[in-house]
Parts: sequence; structure tokens; C-alpha cells
Amino acid sequence: MFNGIIYNIGKIVFLDKNKKSIKLGIKSSLLLKKKEIGSSISCNGVCLTVTKIQKNIIFFFVSNETIKRSNLKDLKIGHEVNLEKSLVYGQKISGHFIQGHVDTTAKVKKISIIDKTWNLKLEIINKNLIKFIEEKASISINGVSLTISKISKKYFFLNIIPHTLKLTNLKNLKSNDLVNVELDIFGKYIYKYSI
Repeated sequence: MFNGIIYNIGKIVFLDKNKKSIKLGIKSSLLLKKKEIGSSISCNGVCLTVTKIQKNIIFFFVSNETIKRSNLKDLKIGHEVNLEKSLVYGQKISGHFIQGHVDTTAKVKKISIIDKTWNLKLEIINKNLIKFIEEKASISINGVSLTISKISKKYFFLNIIPHTLKLTNLKNLKSNDLVNVELDIFGKYIYKYSI
């Protein structure tokens, strides 16, 4: 479980892509001990298991299911990745509860900048999930906890403040980029049990 408050960005330094899996190595200042092999780290919002630690490089294995649902298939050497260690019991929750179970991706349709704040217009790839997107609800984008500012029939909109841009890889987004989307867990379950 994570909360979408990002303090660490890593850089892809190792990438071994197959049709049904990816092995990746991320160089980071995130401090991990050898005993943390097997623990969970959010990488661009995807909960991945640490398979190896070599100096300041953390290694992960990405399964076919994760490849299909996320933007990890588009990673290249040098790309920046948002990183978050899993929550510790009693830790302050500043964002919202995020599982790291990415639901789908969304395409960046437009970026507008108003007084240093980025306004993003996004189109969700899996159209069946639009019913879970609600104005002022929480959403995880590349592992970052954000609030939906507006919705329309096809699109949803986010405002990203300069502080969040500074600490995350969202500052690297361009039109037509894909971002990982995890919908609010409470919204999904409330919807399921209300129908």
C-alpha cells in the first residue's frame, strides 16, 4: 500500500525486454538494505517486487499482465521513474490509499500552463472505466496522488502544482504520452456494491 507522495525519482539504467516480461534496473538514491529484497516499491504507480539490489541500482521483474496494463512497456534507458516505498504502519497519509495495481493507462491530449500550474487533459484508454472517474475524487497518475478537477464524456482534467512537478517525473510529460492510472479503490468498491 502506498500514498502517492513522491520524494524519489529513479533513472532506468538496465532494461531487458522480452515479449512477455521485462527485467529492469533503476538507479536511485532510495535507501534499501539487502534484507528488503522481496519488498514492494511503487514504480510509476506499479507495485513491483525488489529482486536484487546492487549498490544504488534496484532490480525488478515485470510480468506480462503488468506490461499489458501499464506504460512500463514504453520505458527506455535514461527514462525517469517515480519511486515510493510501501507505507509503514502509523505513517502519515498525505495523499490517498494506492495499491499499485494499475487499472489502465491514459493518453495526454493537451498540456496548458497557467501561472506555473500544469493543466492536463487526459483520455482514458479503457473506456469502460470512465464511470469510476468523478470530479474532485482522488486518482493516481504514474504513482502520484492527484485530484480530478473536471470530467467530460471522453476526458478528465488534472491540475498539477509546481511543487509536484519539481518532485516527480510528470514534468517530463508531452502530448500523446501514456500515463499509468489507478482509480480510487474506495470508489471502485462502492460502485461495485451499489449496483
